[in-house]
Amino acid sequence: MASGSIQYKTEEEIDLIRASALVLAKTHGEVASMVKEGVTTRQLDKRAEEFIRDHGGVPSFKGYNKFPFSLCLSPNSVVVHGFATDEPLKSGDILSVDCGVFLNGFHSDSAYTYPIGEVAPEVLTLLQETKASLYKGIEQAVSGNRVGDISYAIQNHVASLGYGVVRELVGHGVGAKLHEKPEVPNYGKRGSGPLLQTGLVIAIEPMVNLGKKDVVQEADGWTIRTKDRKASAHFEHTVVVRKDKAEILTSFEYIEKALQQ
Repeated sequence: MASGSIQYKTEEEIDLIRASALVLAKTHGEVASMVKEGVTTRQLDKRAEEFIRDHGGVPSFKGYNKFPFSLCLSPNSVVVHGFATDEPLKSGDILSVDCGVFLNGFHSDSAYTYPIGEVAPEVLTLLQETKASLYKGIEQAVSGNRVGDISYAIQNHVASLGYGVVRELVGHGVGAKLHEKPEVPNYGKRGSGPLLQTGLVIAIEPMVNLGKKDVVQEADGWTIRTKDRKASAHFEHTVVVRKDKAEILTSFEYIEKALQQ
């Protein structure tokens, strides 16, 4: 296909992405087992890189446009692209962990936001509803729908609760490149945007703010924060468009097992 067009994947290519996504899911599980008060995000980043490389993969994010870490680690009012630091996590924090794995020539991408210790009830609800909106969007990722159907489903769910939907950052196609066409916004109109067809692999990733939708970029050129400094949540799966029901390639299974221990 011509460069810059939407790349549909063969079943063989989807199998390779699925293998990448399994390593990614297990990496998230490793990180989840460490997320608690007193741990630094630098420790999480180091463990994730070790685990990915030990399983034959490469961290998708490290070195991407000179990004210096394997994970995007975004606490509290940081929406995405946060840097690992030596500051310990504390009770009341939330932390978005976004990770990508490159394996067998293909990327996978997913994110999960964790509560640390005793988190304010309204922030816990933000996390729950942002995660719920991810699955609302995934329900629309079927052949014959359009990107706008995914976008509308996410926006409709969280906007009805009074949350702000980030505009500047969007989901995307995933494959041999980490970011492919089409863009998958978390806001939009039903029936708009590119047609979804079987074999399209996309990352759906609602980024939802407790307050207003507006964001600012920090001086490091990467970190995106809510303008009003209120909390932001981020959940993401890599999925493949199918005829009747989207197939989720990534998984939160290992995260959930780790959190139950």
